[in-house]
Amino acid sequence: MAGSQGTFPVIDPSTAEPIISVARAGLDDLDHAIGAAHAAWPSWAATSPRQRSEVLRRAFEAMIARREEIAALIHQEMGKSLADATAEVTYAAEFFRWFAEEAVRIDGELRTAPGGTNRILTFRKPVGVALLLTPWNFPAAMATRKIGPALAAGCTVVLKPAEDTPLTALLLADLLAEAGLPEGVLNVLTTDQPAAFVEKALSDSRIRKLSFTGSTRVGQLLLAQAANHVVNCSMELGGNAPFLVLDDADLDAAVEGALVAKMRNHGQACTAANRFLVQESVAEEFTSKLVSAMAALPSAPLVNERALVNLGSKVDFSGGRVLLGGKRTTSPGFHYPPTVVTDVPRDSVLAREEIFGPVAPIITVRDDEDAIAVANATDMGLVGYIYTADLARGLRLAERLEAGMVGLNRGLVSDPAAPFGGVKQSGLGREGGYEGITEYLETTYVATSW
Repeated sequence: MAGSQGTFPVIDPSTAEPIISVARAGLDDLDHAIGAAHAAWPSWAATSPRQRSEVLRRAFEAMIARREEIAALIHQEMGKSLADATAEVTYAAEFFRWFAEEAVRIDGELRTAPGGTNRILTFRKPVGVALLLTPWNFPAAMATRKIGPALAAGCTVVLKPAEDTPLTALLLADLLAEAGLPEGVLNVLTTDQPAAFVEKALSDSRIRKLSFTGSTRVGQLLLAQAANHVVNCSMELGGNAPFLVLDDADLDAAVEGALVAKMRNHGQACTAANRFLVQESVAEEFTSKLVSAMAALPSAPLVNERALVNLGSKVDFSGGRVLLGGKRTTSPGFHYPPTVVTDVPRDSVLAREEIFGPVAPIITVRDDEDAIAVANATDMGLVGYIYTADLARGLRLAERLEAGMVGLNRGLVSDPAAPFGGVKQSGLGREGGYEGITEYLETTYVATSW
C-alpha cells in the first residue's frame, strides 16, 4: 500500500465513528503500482499453471484458517452482521480454491481448416495488467472473485477497493503475499478520491484489462474512458431484480426465499430482490407472512449516511403504503429497519431504481404474462427469482426473464462455480464458473501445416 496524499478515515457504520485511517494514494503512487505490475507480468505469466494454482490454494487455506478474524474486520468496516460476514469469508475463499483448480485447465485447440490446406492452432495467454475496482458491500468476495481468475490466468493486478471498506482488501493482499505471491503481482491502492485516480489509470497504455463492480452510471463512464485505449472490460453493474410469487407457490418457502434474496447483507446487494411481483390471489397472504417474518429481524446499519438518506427518500416518495418500518432508527450509526411497502405503483421510484437496503416493495400482478411484462420493464437484467410449484411453468418463465441469472424456488444464486453476470445495462461478461477465467485471457491463432 502506498499513500503520497496523506490519509483518510475508515468509518464504522454501526457507530459512525472512525476505526482507523489509511493511506490516500496519489497519481504518483498509481504510476508506481502500474509500473510494478507491468514489470512483474512477464515472469508471472511464465510461471507454471501449477505454481500459480498452489499460491491460490494456500491463500484459500489461509482465509479459512483466519475466517473469524476476517469476518470481524468485515463486520467492523462494512457493518454487516457477524453471521453474514462469516458466510462471506467462506464464499470469498472458494473463489481462490475454484480458480486454483481452473489455473491448470487453460486450454487451446487444434483443428483442420475446412479446405484441408492448413491447421488452425489456438492457445490462450493472459491479457496483461488488470485494473480491478471493487465495491464496499462484499469487500472480501468481490475482491477474490476478480483477483482469483486474474492471477490464475497469469495477469498482474492493480486493485482499488472501495473507500468505505479498504481494510479487507489490504488483509487479503497480506494473505496472498504469505501464500507465496511474488512482489509486484498484486498492488493494492486505497483512495477516497477515485474519479481522477481511475481516469488516470485508464489513460495508461499498460493497463489492458478493467474489471468493475458498481453502479451502472459509473460503469458507463468507465466504459467511455476505457474506449480510448480499447481496454478489455468486464462490468458487473446495477440490478433491479424481480421476485415473482405465482398463485401455486409454496408461500412459506417463498417467504423464506424472500428473506434470503432481500435481506442478505441487509439488502445491500446487486442480487437483492428489488420488486416483489405477487399474483393477486395470494398477495394478501404472502404480504402478511412477509411482514411477520421481517418484523422478527433486527435492524442493521447501511454503509454510510448518504445511503441512509437516499433509502429514506425512496420510501417517502414511493407512493405505496408502509406496513412495517419506513423510518430510520434512533440507534447510533446508519441504521434502517426492515421495511415492507404495499400497493406500490408500477412507476414508483421503488420499482424503477435499485433500492440497496432492507425495503420490500410489493406489486400485484394478474397472471404470468403480466408478471413477465412488469419484470422485464427495466433497463437492468442481472437476476430474477421465481416461486412456483410447477417446474415446467417456472422454466418457461425463466427463459422469458431478461436476466443473466434466475433463482427458481431459490433465494440465493451466487456460487463460485457458476457464471455470475447480467444482461442489458446490468453488465458485460461473467465472473465465476468456467467462464470467469476467460475474461482474463486472449486467444492467439496460428496458421500452420505439416
